[in-house]
Amino acid sequence: MPDKLKYFILLLICAFGQTALAQSQGNPNYPNNNPGYPGQQRRDGRDGRDPRDTATAKVYTADQQLDSLRKKLDRKKDTVVFSSKFIRVTNERLLKDSTQLLPLDTGLYNFENYNPLSQPRSPKIFLGNTGTDERSLLYEQSHIIGFDAGLHTLDAYMLNPQDINYYRARVPYTQLYLVTGGLKEQIFKVLHTQNVNPRFNVGFNINFIGSQGFYSNNGLLLQNVSDVNLAGFAWYESKNKRYNLLGNLIYNNLKAPQTGSILNDSIYKTGSIDKTGEQVRLPATYENWKSSGLYLKQFYYIGHIDSLKKGTGNTTNILPTQRVSYTLNYNTRKYNFKQNDADLYDVFPDYYFASNYARDSLTVTHLQNDFSYSFYLRSKAVKFVKNEMKLDVGLTQDYYRYTQYVSDTTLNQYGNKVNLPTKVQSASFQDITLKAKLSYRFSDKIGIDGDLQQIAQGRDAGDFLYDAKVTLSASEKTGRIIFEGYSQSSTPPLVYTDWISDHFIFHDKFNKQKTNSISFNYVNNPLQIDLKVEYFLIGDYLYFAAQPGGIDASPKQETADINLLKVSLGKSIAWRRWHFDDYLVYQKTDYQSTLRTPQFYNYARLYYKTLLFNVLYSNIGLSVRYNSEYVAPSYAVGLGQFYNGSNVTFSSYPIATVFFKATLQHTNFFIMYDYANQGLLSPGFYTVNRYPQMDHILKIGVSWAFYN
Repeated sequence: MPDKLKYFILLLICAFGQTALAQSQGNPNYPNNNPGYPGQQRRDGRDGRDPRDTATAKVYTADQQLDSLRKKLDRKKDTVVFSSKFIRVTNERLLKDSTQLLPLDTGLYNFENYNPLSQPRSPKIFLGNTGTDERSLLYEQSHIIGFDAGLHTLDAYMLNPQDINYYRARVPYTQLYLVTGGLKEQIFKVLHTQNVNPRFNVGFNINFIGSQGFYSNNGLLLQNVSDVNLAGFAWYESKNKRYNLLGNLIYNNLKAPQTGSILNDSIYKTGSIDKTGEQVRLPATYENWKSSGLYLKQFYYIGHIDSLKKGTGNTTNILPTQRVSYTLNYNTRKYNFKQNDADLYDVFPDYYFASNYARDSLTVTHLQNDFSYSFYLRSKAVKFVKNEMKLDVGLTQDYYRYTQYVSDTTLNQYGNKVNLPTKVQSASFQDITLKAKLSYRFSDKIGIDGDLQQIAQGRDAGDFLYDAKVTLSASEKTGRIIFEGYSQSSTPPLVYTDWISDHFIFHDKFNKQKTNSISFNYVNNPLQIDLKVEYFLIGDYLYFAAQPGGIDASPKQETADINLLKVSLGKSIAWRRWHFDDYLVYQKTDYQSTLRTPQFYNYARLYYKTLLFNVLYSNIGLSVRYNSEYVAPSYAVGLGQFYNGSNVTFSSYPIATVFFKATLQHTNFFIMYDYANQGLLSPGFYTVNRYPQMDHILKIGVSWAFYN
């Protein structure tokens, strides 16, 4: 490979040799007195032509001279090698307090962990393959207050306004990303962005997820995952850097099969000749979520503007002294469930409208107007951001309208029975939320932050989220300590209180769920250690459960307070070319039967860095995931909820992955063998009752970057 690259480079040098000579400006030994160019002035003021040259110099018109200059400039551009240093990236979070731009991340770290379901620090349980319904394996508290539909099992595949990155691109930038595991899994992404002018950037995202899974009938398309995310985005910054506009248009279309799992609940004991031939309970039933929205955020800096430069590789960050902002967010989400099969295997507990044909849907329209004002006080030593105080005050208006439909049998005008959509409930309302945030930096060593959100008026009045954080840092070597605490009270989601569908109907009254938490976090970057201890006190906890051994999932509320302790430790070790990363979690609760999560979780990765063939910067390694045994949750088809069903505990095995990843110029790629240890003391595994997980599979991923 290196020889071929050398020959290719040599060929390019020969091909462009004439061009390089054509760009020469004369003999470098005579920079100020070049006798070889007609019309060039010598130091003594005479024409620069050789006096022995009797030829008459050609006279160029103004247009010809301009064309000649353009050719020279174009040729000069060919000598520039465009790379990631011409691109800077930011997002809404980084623009929240100031204008911050970061270099483009083109490294290999965590490159093989592409899947949103298998992130080392946020693992998920799911229904067998990418694109199916998921939930966090560990306890993760939601910080949502106000109206919530309560449907989140496909959130990992949804593209939201806060997920959009914005760029400042001196050259057009395109990234193509592909991961394939054959027909079992395919992920394809396209990102393109470019600056229309130095202050206006536009771009788009296109994401596709396709998956047939391991137990799907290859001839039945309704058992395939098919996800599409589309987004167009723009960022404008005024010439004086006072005004910024962020905007995006987003469309999501997610389709996930709802098979009710395979009939063979002992697949790893009895075996299977062809897993795609295993019979499922609902061959042609699926759910389809769609969303579309417009997002606009404007902010304007008032008064004096400071600047802060972090290192030589980053551009200057703009620090305002006052700021006003306005956000408009309009989106519509449609949650559709389509049953196309007769329920021959008792997947559903009840049938309120039809037994073999269901069209349940919920449509939620959300319009949000957000106004905020920020005031900053800082010392003149802006370089170190000492003695800075910031106050944010704001008001958010949220308007919601939701409508729920089912398919019911009615008589048409001719007296025939037909299935038509029937509206079963509809409502509209608004919430007014007051917000305030106070932060103070005594120096770059000490910081205090307080964040308050309170719904003062509307359907969900009384909801609140209060958060406080203290950051202490003595020096870079000693690391930093973060103390944090928050208190939250939130209205029960719609699916718990007012829900009407073909198989589930709920009309319940529940108290607001309350969560109080305190945490201690120690981070030391030089030692590469991250320790966090969290304590949660949860009151009026909401969850779904069924009668013992039943499938009649229904909302429940635990009246007693639940205590949960969660300790997580991340550590990285490097010795020469060897690197080891480990993330360990221990969590313990006094209501283990209600909060069905494992007590132990560990992710470990060992890899070796090397340069292959003098061109491939490579990592060769092994990663292992493991969690202790726990009572597995069940999944309610047609409701889209994980619930506490049968008390089934599955054996737990480590899941090992062997990988090779490398980078070559603008291309990163990996080859990985996922679940490589299947068959070695581990025939297969479950994380959800009745839903077997993935088999061993070879995956290939490539990311191409183009700068032109």
